Amino acid sequence: MKKTFRFNSIAEFHSFCGLGNPEHPLISLIDYSKVSYPVDDSEMKWIQDFYSIGLKRNVNAKFNYGQQQYDFDSGVLTFISPLQFLRVEINQNAKVDPTGWMLLIHPDFLWNTSLTKKIKSYDFFHYDVNEALFLSDKEEGVVVDILQNIEREYCSNIDKFSQELIIAQIELLLIYSEQFYERQFMTRRKSNHEIIERFEDVISQYFQSGNLIEKGIPTVKSMAEELHISPNYLGSLLRIHTQQNTQQHIQNKLIEYAKEKLSTTPLSVSEIAYELGFEHPQSFSKLFKQKTNQSPLEFRKFYS
Repeated sequence: MKKTFRFNSIAEFHSFCGLGNPEHPLISLIDYSKVSYPVDDSEMKWIQDFYSIGLKRNVNAKFNYGQQQYDFDSGVLTFISPLQFLRVEINQNAKVDPTGWMLLIHPDFLWNTSLTKKIKSYDFFHYDVNEALFLSDKEEGVVVDILQNIEREYCSNIDKFSQELIIAQIELLLIYSEQFYERQFMTRRKSNHEIIERFEDVISQYFQSGNLIEKGIPTVKSMAEELHISPNYLGSLLRIHTQQNTQQHIQNKLIEYAKEKLSTTPLSVSEIAYELGFEHPQSFSKLFKQKTNQSPLEFRKFYS
């Protein structure tokens, strides 16, 4: 069984990659062309205790989260959160030198700042690696400028303003990334709409299967797994194109089927609730009232 490396600090990762000690123990910008993994094997696995934002090109490796894979042969931006499992397949015969940057940020650096909690709200830290952000040349220039501003600040004489300035730059980078992702969702409209159509098909088939008593109400995670994308990416895509998240779509479809059963079958409200995967009829009635401003019985009476 292959060893899984664990990097508790940025200094440990620097040492592993054949780099000198970091200028700052809690934040570091790495020139990816200088990274050298000290392994002869074609596969490497690791877990790190810090955030990583990577802008990489021509990397002689494939990066995996679970079953998802991405080849870094063009400028893309990826986001890795602490304790996220990463598997790397290294191409030992690659002839192209990798380039790019990796910004490493230990959570302790963010402590007691505006990003302490806010950084966790950025969904792209939980996207799969094949859902990376593709950058235009102009966008890449913006990202590189911010990364170099961060490096200049922590490499200079640290004073009482340094952390605040660096935090402001990190937050600016995350805001730009959110904007660039929204652009990507819009410009890749065709492929995104295909995903949405597949999502609608998958959720319809789930409800039409008649097995909800055994399977239960579909979850955001199960729907994303059926589509082979991450739950956060699916949620972001749906919000951009439909103004509703995945859970809202599931609930809307559930109410649609509930209305059909209430208006076309003699089943009791409890029987319908169980058929739709609810353990407790009260939960079904509460959701139905919340979505329609009517109880199931009021709806049935109106349409009978």
